[in-house]
Amino acid sequence: MKAVIYARVSTSDQNCESQLKEIREYLSRMGWENAGEYIDTGFSGSKASRPALDKLMQDASLRKFDCVVVYKLDRFGRSVLHLNQQLAILETLGIRFVAISQGIDTDSKNPTSRLLLHILSSVAEFERELIKERTLCGIRAAKAKGKTLGRPKRIFQRAEVVRLRDEGLSWRKIAEKLGVPTMTVVASYRSGCTEIVLETEAAR
Repeated sequence: MKAVIYARVSTSDQNCESQLKEIREYLSRMGWENAGEYIDTGFSGSKASRPALDKLMQDASLRKFDCVVVYKLDRFGRSVLHLNQQLAILETLGIRFVAISQGIDTDSKNPTSRLLLHILSSVAEFERELIKERTLCGIRAAKAKGKTLGRPKRIFQRAEVVRLRDEGLSWRKIAEKLGVPTMTVVASYRSGCTEIVLETEAAR
């Protein structure tokens, strides 16, 4: 059995090592060949398109392997529609799907696991909708209390840009000093506007 591993984490400061370790040990116990590892770092499971996943599905269409192994179902996808579409493609290609921590195996000899697969995918979608609803409730509550949401605004004077430029500072140095993008500094210098209001990416 030529099996490939798929692993995913949602943020770039996480890593997939714990998932990979468990899956590699599983392949070893099963006596399956590790035919490749596809890893997405910093991508949400709700995204239908992810670099490593897209590559995996492309290689699947070329029948480069017989089985896809993940640690947990939600690593592969959290959207019921997307998950079902991907698994349907794998099934059509005759490729098996296994989620080792949940006992899920789409092998034709395992109808119980196939039923469980659909139940769990529905639960994953339901959980995602609950998180979304809680987030929206939190935003509404914050607005009701008068809290300002969104990116903070930074105001700077064009005269300050002109003064710093006359002192010989480069555009980049001026931008760093004022805490704004370089192109914004250049544009304000050339535009003649006396005051610039900029929404910064984060509070400084």
